[in-house]
Amino acid sequence: MINKYTCQNGVRIVLENIPTVRSVAIGVWIGTGSRNEDPATNGISHFLEHMFFKGTTTRTAKEIAESFDSIGGQVNAFTSKEYTCYYAKVLDTHSKFALDVLADMFFNSTFVEEELNKERNVVLEEIKMYEDTPDDIVHDLLSRAVYEDHPLGYPILGTEETLNTFTGDSLKEYIQQRYTPENVVISIAGNVSENFIQEVENYFGSYQGDTKEVPENIPNFHVNKISRKKDTEQAHLCIGFEGLKVGHEDVYSLITLNNILGGSMSSRLFQDVREQRGLAYSVFSYHSAYLDSGILTVYGGTGAKQLDLLFETIQETLDKLKQNGITEKELTNSKEQLKGSLMLSLESTNSRMSRNGKNELLLKRHRSLDEIIEQIDAVTKKSVDDMARSLFTDKYSVTLISPSGEFPNKIS
Repeated sequence: MINKYTCQNGVRIVLENIPTVRSVAIGVWIGTGSRNEDPATNGISHFLEHMFFKGTTTRTAKEIAESFDSIGGQVNAFTSKEYTCYYAKVLDTHSKFALDVLADMFFNSTFVEEELNKERNVVLEEIKMYEDTPDDIVHDLLSRAVYEDHPLGYPILGTEETLNTFTGDSLKEYIQQRYTPENVVISIAGNVSENFIQEVENYFGSYQGDTKEVPENIPNFHVNKISRKKDTEQAHLCIGFEGLKVGHEDVYSLITLNNILGGSMSSRLFQDVREQRGLAYSVFSYHSAYLDSGILTVYGGTGAKQLDLLFETIQETLDKLKQNGITEKELTNSKEQLKGSLMLSLESTNSRMSRNGKNELLLKRHRSLDEIIEQIDAVTKKSVDDMARSLFTDKYSVTLISPSGEFPNKIS
């Protein structure tokens, strides 16, 4: 049972009581990420996430870390394209303490110059580390190819140039603009009673922020090719097709299709590319859903000399899916796999906290397990076959990182 409560200032609280566990996960979700930046501020959401751990008016950075270590808890954060989350997981006896520290970080971070400079260097190292992982970069290149100048195409980490411009004042200004009450969800899951909502409201229920309307900036799907020449052992290839937005009514047909295409070891891509032809160690597909758009991505990494064959094999797999459709066995297996993954994920308080926080932030609604399983069961062979035909067209973007930077001959 999920309890929902909206504070007077607009902050939303969602609490799921799970009396059979001894842990509590608390997440502070903010509806802002790299999508809400511009070229001059790209990376500020992620940098701010780092800086929240660098000291408050009452705790040093070391004391924040020690406060969770001393109670056997965990604290962490992450930034995505559309949201940022700070979260903690602790024993149920320490839930109030964890809330107090998270609120302290949220409201009382100091952003002193010395810590800013140190953390700027840490994020620069993170960017350098990222540059050394071409199998990650190629996915960012695909976002840029698909969304071009739209902020959804920006890298979450930002760039060295933008990072060097951030100051304590610019971080505070960004908080004032984006960390507004109506943009914040506090999600709690675990062994806590409904009374904990009052504890959360005491911390988050009265602060204010800017409430100016931000104009909608709906992205378009673009057909592009971007390659980068890099001294790598493998060629890394991404193909992106236009997917569905968060909460779309056909999303379970797409998820089922993706599972069959490249979501597991029994998937067609894994079998065709790796098992039958031995062309790649890593080959898979996944769907990224945003508030108003989505991308279905196919990735494969192979030796540079086999790149043409890899691309041809992927295209053959997609063509077979379009022309012949899926089998009843694939449909049944994929649906059971989805239901199994869903059930297993709900055994973790962190997973439940994340699911509830994202649902409230992006959809403002919560489906019960029974409703989700009903929607998965409602997926038919026809709905998946129709999805494959509408999705896998000539309208796709492709990105490549390889020693030559040259695309396969068959990519026009």
